[in-house]
Amino acid sequence: MSLELYRTATEFRSAADQARASGRRLALVPTMGALHAGHRALMREAARRSDIVAVTIFVNPTQFGPNEDFDHYPRNLEGDLAVCRDEGVTLVFAPSVREMYPTGECTRVRVKSLAEHLCGASRPGHFDGVTTIVTKLFAVAGPCIAVFGRKDYQQLKVIERMTRDLLLPVHIVGHSTVRESDGLALSSRNAYLSSDERRQALAIPRALSQAVRRFSAAERRASALLGEVDEALANAGLRVDYTSLSDPEELRPLAPDERVSQRALLAVAAFVGATRLIDNVVLGEDPAPIQESH
Repeated sequence: MSLELYRTATEFRSAADQARASGRRLALVPTMGALHAGHRALMREAARRSDIVAVTIFVNPTQFGPNEDFDHYPRNLEGDLAVCRDEGVTLVFAPSVREMYPTGECTRVRVKSLAEHLCGASRPGHFDGVTTIVTKLFAVAGPCIAVFGRKDYQQLKVIERMTRDLLLPVHIVGHSTVRESDGLALSSRNAYLSSDERRQALAIPRALSQAVRRFSAAERRASALLGEVDEALANAGLRVDYTSLSDPEELRPLAPDERVSQRALLAVAAFVGATRLIDNVVLGEDPAPIQESH
């Protein structure tokens, strides 16, 4: 089937309804465009689980703060459509801001406790914007599978909880973080990095990898695990927004004097130059982003 581009919610909803009426399973990959190999992995996971893959491309203004990069966020619809065609995507929904936020709109969806820490603390209102737009996209797409990347781990958990709490007919799938060969997590914002900043950014997966190895060697003190990450990022000249060890389901931060049990989310947000990057591993579950050479 050839790719079809839809600009209005009515048209996209009709296409999704028709797909289900013909007995086909629909999988949705919500994106903000600037598609890269990480998005391709999500599309392939969606294709593995469904008969028809739909991709949404929408740079959502309500999840950007007043001093963030909404106006400069990379946009390349033609390039994105080429990626979608290459991956066998059937439906693309690329609406305008006015289509998703009609004049006079005043509704927001909020997930409270899971959105209060980590990126929620440093980006007030961010997750209200995320959950609002994802709820809208789910409302338009209807019953489906939806695939999200674990690089945005907090976002994944917030969307899982929102979907469950609102009884939405959507099955959420989390896909493991896709990385460059040197370990850097793929992100549309990597395009902002100069060559020197790109090398500097490798301090993030290196620090996470060292924490994974320390955890594997039976280090369980939260203060020790976080302290080494903080030191590594500072030594590399990164400006740290936060580092955190948290419960991997409820996202409750661990106190410095706590000990990690079987699993813990180790999450990092740091500025490399003016670019804010995030990354994470779940200790006790994920492999090190950078494998030791032998």
